[in-house]
Amino acid sequence: MADKLLIYMALGSVIGARLGHCFFYDFNYFINNPIEIFKIWQGGLASHGGAIGILIALYFYQKKVGVVSYVWLLDRLVIPIALGAFFIRMGNLMNSEIYGYETTLPWGFIFVRAGETVAKHPTQFYEGIPYLLLFLTLGWLYLKKRHILPPAFLLSLFAIVMFSVRFLVEFVKLDQSPFEAGMALNMGQILSLPILIAGIFVMIWSVKQPPQSELGIKKK
Repeated sequence: MADKLLIYMALGSVIGARLGHCFFYDFNYFINNPIEIFKIWQGGLASHGGAIGILIALYFYQKKVGVVSYVWLLDRLVIPIALGAFFIRMGNLMNSEIYGYETTLPWGFIFVRAGETVAKHPTQFYEGIPYLLLFLTLGWLYLKKRHILPPAFLLSLFAIVMFSVRFLVEFVKLDQSPFEAGMALNMGQILSLPILIAGIFVMIWSVKQPPQSELGIKKK
C-alpha cells in the first residue's frame, strides 16, 4: 500500500505543480504553446499547484484503496509534506532562485549565481525555517497527542501555518511573472488566501469533533 501511495503522491505533486505554474503564472503563453507544458526539464513548478495535485491524487488513492478515510490520510501525510516543503526551499536557496528584494539587513544574501551584486532577502529561509518548525510541531502532536486529536486538526494547522507564512513572505519576494508588477497582492498571495481561509474553517469544525481512532474511525 505504501508504494502505491508514494506513486500517487509523486504524480500528483509533479503534475499539479507543473500545471499550476503554466496556468497560474503564464497562462497566455502555455495555452498558445501547449506542447511546452510537457517540457518540465526547462523549469517552472508552482507549490500551490502541487498542493492541489496532491489533494486530488490522494482522493483517488483513498477511493481505490478504501482502507482509511480521506481526512485520516491527510492528517498524517501533511507531516512529511511540511518537511518536503523545507527541503524544496533549501533547494531554491542553493539554486539561487525565488529570492527577495534588495535589503541592507545583515543576513541578506548576494545571489552571485543569479547575477546579483547586492544583498537580497533570502526568502527561501523565511519560508523554509517555519516549514521545518511546522514539521517538528506536527510530528510532536502526532507522536504525543494523536489519541486525543480530532479529525482534520493536523491538516488545518498545516494549512493555516504554511499558507500564512507563504502569504507574508510574498511581500518581500520578487515577482515570479511580469504580470504581477503593480498588483496589490501577487499571484502567490491570491492563491494562498483561499487555502488559508479554508484551513481556518476546517480548524473551527475540527475542534468540535471527537477524537479519531488509529484506523480513522471516530470514537464514540
